[in-house]
Amino acid sequence: MKTVAKQIALICIALIANIASAQVTFEAKLSKKKLGINERLRVDFVMNEDGDNFNPPNFAEFDVVGGPNTSVSNSWLNGKHSYTKTYSYFLSPKTKGTFKINSASIEIKGVTYKTKPVSVQVTKSVKRPNDPYNVEGVAEENIHLVAEVSKSDPYLNEAITVVYKLYVSTTTGVSNWREVENPRYNDFWSQKIETKGLRIKNGKYKGEDYRYVVLRKTVLYPQKTGKLEIEPLTLDVTVEVPTNRRDIFGGRHMAQINRTISAGSRSINVKPLPIEGRPDDFTGAVGDFKFNVITSKSELNASESLQARVEVTGKGNLKLFELPKLSLPSSLEVYEPEHNENIRTNLGGMQGSISDNYTIVPQYKGKYPIPSVSFSYFDLESETYKRISSGEIVIDVIDGPVNNSSGDDNLAASNGNKKEVVLNTDQFAFIKTDANLKPTSSQNFFKSTAFWSSLLLPLLAIPLALIYRKKKEERHADVFGNRIRKADRLAKRYLSEAKKSLGDKEAFYIALEKALHNYLKAKLHIETTDFSKEKIENLLTEKQVNSKAISDFISILEHCELARYTPITNVEMKQDYEKSAATISIIDKEIRS
Repeated sequence: MKTVAKQIALICIALIANIASAQVTFEAKLSKKKLGINERLRVDFVMNEDGDNFNPPNFAEFDVVGGPNTSVSNSWLNGKHSYTKTYSYFLSPKTKGTFKINSASIEIKGVTYKTKPVSVQVTKSVKRPNDPYNVEGVAEENIHLVAEVSKSDPYLNEAITVVYKLYVSTTTGVSNWREVENPRYNDFWSQKIETKGLRIKNGKYKGEDYRYVVLRKTVLYPQKTGKLEIEPLTLDVTVEVPTNRRDIFGGRHMAQINRTISAGSRSINVKPLPIEGRPDDFTGAVGDFKFNVITSKSELNASESLQARVEVTGKGNLKLFELPKLSLPSSLEVYEPEHNENIRTNLGGMQGSISDNYTIVPQYKGKYPIPSVSFSYFDLESETYKRISSGEIVIDVIDGPVNNSSGDDNLAASNGNKKEVVLNTDQFAFIKTDANLKPTSSQNFFKSTAFWSSLLLPLLAIPLALIYRKKKEERHADVFGNRIRKADRLAKRYLSEAKKSLGDKEAFYIALEKALHNYLKAKLHIETTDFSKEKIENLLTEKQVNSKAISDFISILEHCELARYTPITNVEMKQDYEKSAATISIIDKEIRS
């Protein structure tokens, strides 16, 4: 009896061990639970089964400086299979305190699993072990981010420039940097000036010799008066600092340390434009301008057309005011003006021209005057308002029908009712779509076609419902097909999410990468663990997909991971989305064919 009991106990233990080994685990692991604000934290999300649609937590109190890095481990020991998949992130704390890293989630075999939240404590800066030389202090003293504002007390709509410079002392260096926080320039119209390459220049910072690079240039036009704040630019910089260790030649070893630096917020006091002397036709133009009204011809026949251009040229807030409108005789037919802009923006602000082009078609013979038009602006140099008038222009229609309703043609043209151009957008009367007609005779419902249809259709629906149910059961039983269809739906869903997330770099590239992975699962019938450049290339080649489409697809996959941690513009994100959609379309057509 004892032997039987022992055997039963051993069998139970083996069954419990097998059940435990088959259990899915998904947990978050920290490299350390306490760290200094100048240190880095590694977070690993580890699972023992392969999964899809991994969603990391929001690392609100940290900057992501690396990851997600994915690693997979497959091993066999004494006939037992062991599998581990890990997503790793490298984080830099923003402030001191105790913070919670919330749950991550992943889908494994149709079930969603979440990790338990973990806490980490961030303390003040700590010294690195075995290095008594204060590299943190050296980095803080020898690198500076400065925002240089061209003017601290501009007028409303006067251009100012903000130039961000990174100063580095001659004893230290910078090997890498990335933008952590970008200023949004609330209450300003802003235009970023593109900088081609980073040129290292020599300069002075607080009287000492430094090297510097210009990272960003922006032109701002304040849109409100009073005290306005320019938000700071914040960078995460990898600084190379000399240590107390030396090589065999006596030169100091360099240590790399990551540091977050900010240019700080800047305040400007925006002055309102003076009320005294402000013309009635002033619409907000500030700068130095010239004004003209030009016609393409002064003589023409009736029913011919001419162009009248109202144009402002010069330097100032060209995109931020309205052009004056032409006032024309009522007997001239005028079309909606076409607005044109030829503007370039540099550190001096906007320069160029804006214009409204009117197409005018006279209907009758006569002389038609275009009254003088005036344009007012605030001149920054003299700090006074200036007004420019165009002068009267006469359009001579030398041949055409006579306007009998006004008697003397010339007199009617010259003394005709002048009014501001009103564009008629209601040229066609509304056509009634409902005649409200009533039938002259009515038909009883009993024994009508509708009566018999409503009686027989439910009976006919029964076999259709049975067929539909059978097909549905067959579809649910098709496990492999359902997985493929689900992956196809997820690919479309994440591609749509990527399009909605244009402008949000992190969310965009996560959604785009998931869309590409699910597309491969749907079309090539492979799992995430089988993803490799060589296998994808071989399978697509077997499907007779052209080599350019294959290389484009693989390059997009590789770019998705790198792009999340490098500076990317909205234009580049849109190009990546369009390239992905076009490549998927090409592969889809060639696989189907």
